[in-house]
Amino acid sequence: MSANSYETGRLNLPFVGICTFGKSPVCLDWDNIQADVAIMGAPFDCGTQWRAGARFGPRGIREASTLFSFGHGGAYDFEDDEIYLPANEVRMVDIGDADIVHTNTEKSHANIEYGVRKILAAGALPVVLGGDHSINIPCINAFSDQAPFHVVHIDAHLDFVDERHGVRHGHGNPLRRAAEKEVVTGMTQIGIRNVSSTAREGYAQAREMGSDIISVRQLRKLGIEGVLSRIPKNVRYYLTIDIDGFDPSIAPGTGTPSHGGLTYYEGLELFAGLAAQGDIVGIDLVEVAPDYDHSGSTSILAAQLLLNTIGRVMHQRKLKQTR
Repeated sequence: MSANSYETGRLNLPFVGICTFGKSPVCLDWDNIQADVAIMGAPFDCGTQWRAGARFGPRGIREASTLFSFGHGGAYDFEDDEIYLPANEVRMVDIGDADIVHTNTEKSHANIEYGVRKILAAGALPVVLGGDHSINIPCINAFSDQAPFHVVHIDAHLDFVDERHGVRHGHGNPLRRAAEKEVVTGMTQIGIRNVSSTAREGYAQAREMGSDIISVRQLRKLGIEGVLSRIPKNVRYYLTIDIDGFDPSIAPGTGTPSHGGLTYYEGLELFAGLAAQGDIVGIDLVEVAPDYDHSGSTSILAAQLLLNTIGRVMHQRKLKQTR
C-alpha cells in the first residue's frame, strides 16, 4: 500500500466512531456470520469470589483495541517483517455480546454457549472477551461436536475446584469442568503461582486428569521453547487467558491480582509458538476489570495480546495452506 492511499476516505482515528474490537465491522445477525474471526463479548462476572467488575471487560478491551486500528490495511511487525491481519485477506467481525441475565448463571452461560456455537457453525475462529473465568465453561461446552483439542491455560490460579458449597460453575471451576469433557485431550496450565483458589488435592487431581502445571519461575528456567516442547505438537489448541496470569505491574485491572506474573513478550512468544506448532481453534480472554486500572494499561494489554495472537494464528494458517 502506498503512502498516498492512506489519504483517501476518512482518517478515522482511534478515538472516533463506534468501539468495536479493532474497529472491525459489526455483525448482529448471528445466522449470517461471514468471517474468518468473530469477536464476542461475554460480560458476566457473577462467578467471582472477591472483586467483581469483569462484566465491563468486553467494553474496556474493545475501546483499548481501537488504539491498534489505524487503517493501514494490516499491522506491520518490523521484527518479523510480516503484515498481520491484512484487511484483504482476514475477515474479522464483532458480533456484539451474549445476553447476560443478572444473577442467573445457567441462563447467562447458555447464551454464551449459543453465541460460540453460532461462530463455529459459520466456520470462524471464536474469540470471546470476558467476563470472569467461568465464561470458559460455556465456551468449551460449545465445542462438544467439534474435533478434540488440547487446552492451554494462562493464569495465576489453577481454577480446578470441583465443587464448593454447591458451586460448580464459578470462576474457580472452569478447568476442572474442561478436564471432564471428552473433547479435551489434555491441558497445559502456565503461570500458576502463590496462594491459589485450588487446594493441594486439586493439584493432584489435575495431574491425574492430564494436566501439566508450569509456574512462572519454572517457565523462566525452561524458556519459552522449553515450555512449548512440553505441549503436544500438530494438534488443535483452545487458548484460555486469564489476565491475572500477567504481572499486576502491567495488569492491575483484575479481580484477583497476584504478583510475580508473566510479561507481555513471554505471553506473545508463547502464543506465537502455539500458532506455529499447531492450530489455535478458540480463544477466550477473561478477568479484565477496567475500574481497578484507571491508566487503561490492563485493557490495552488484553487488546494487544489478542490482536497479535489472532494475527499470528491467521498468518500460520495461511503458511500451512501453501505448504
